[in-house]
Amino acid sequence: MAPTAQRDYYEVLGVPRDADDKAIKDAFRRLALRYHPDRSKEPDAQARFKEIAEAYAVLSDPGKRAEYDARGFAGVAGFSPEDLFAGIDFGDVFGPFGFGGGGDLFERLLRPRARRGPPRGEDLQVVFTIPLAEVLTGGEEAVTIPRPGPCERCGGSGARAGTRPRRCESCGGTGQQSTTSRQGNVLVQQVTTCTVCRGRGVVVEEPCPSCAGVGEVQHRDVVKVRIPPGIESGTALRIPDHGMPAPGPGGVPGDAYVVVETAPDPRFARDGADLWHTAEVDVADAVLGATTRVPTLEGDVSVTVPAGIQPGTTLRLAGKGLPAFGRDERGDLYVTVVVRLPESVSGRERDLWERLRTEHRGRARRGVEEPEARRAAPRRR
Repeated sequence: MAPTAQRDYYEVLGVPRDADDKAIKDAFRRLALRYHPDRSKEPDAQARFKEIAEAYAVLSDPGKRAEYDARGFAGVAGFSPEDLFAGIDFGDVFGPFGFGGGGDLFERLLRPRARRGPPRGEDLQVVFTIPLAEVLTGGEEAVTIPRPGPCERCGGSGARAGTRPRRCESCGGTGQQSTTSRQGNVLVQQVTTCTVCRGRGVVVEEPCPSCAGVGEVQHRDVVKVRIPPGIESGTALRIPDHGMPAPGPGGVPGDAYVVVETAPDPRFARDGADLWHTAEVDVADAVLGATTRVPTLEGDVSVTVPAGIQPGTTLRLAGKGLPAFGRDERGDLYVTVVVRLPESVSGRERDLWERLRTEHRGRARRGVEEPEARRAAPRRR
């Protein structure tokens, strides 16, 4: 649902009133990437994006910000949309992430115009899965978008080469049939789809063998899609004009949305920009300490397991996670330690474990009894 009341610009961006230029730009980039029309399918994305862009346009300009701080919305009320938004370099903000920017974005979102003529085709959605390693580096992928299009063999007429469809005599070429009846003083007209031509207005007597007389076949468009580093699973990337065809002549096709999903990786669990890994260590290594190898997206690294580590302890490897989407920083890798116990032991190992158990219990008893004995002993004079 679109915002119904104008909100404070600092509140819109979620920054304090003394925020510096970098904090304002980072907040705008984070929110704008979330509601960018080329990746968001939230119903209020366009309104939220415009609200965010307007707040950034004012707060990123020293003169406009000073007027707003002094007089509120009245201080910037005289600016036209061109005055407000012309200073925003969308290419600088979104360029590293592969989303559209510049004048096209300004025209589409900040100065929308009513669409005239036939309605546009419907949007369609394609799910594309990438490995977790590609989230780290980003890249370019060839994505296949299946969608119907005119049959090239018959030119979309549905008729065999050398023949033409004839006008439907049942509906006169309108594709509709109407019946009229009188109910008292009221004349009722009922309009239905023509059952002979099925609403096409023409009858194909010799169907095209490629499309069976439909006039459309399934096309497989291959488009290049840029995957930005740190992309969140479920992000929808907009591909203009690759959706369903226009329902009528002169119209425009809809858009395609490529929903990028992250393939499961057996080594890691993902939590935003952070990764989680479970490392098993032997009980002796847990007691005495050791060095173990842990996988990262850039290769294995050595991790020190401190002596006496307890099962379930988490070790943090700073900066070994994924890029934080929309921010110039990187998440961490968290390693949860699981102590692996032997399922069976040899006779000699059993003897050693028994000696260790006896020694451990004896030490535990001495640790309790010896202080009590010292307290009970009489002081020497």
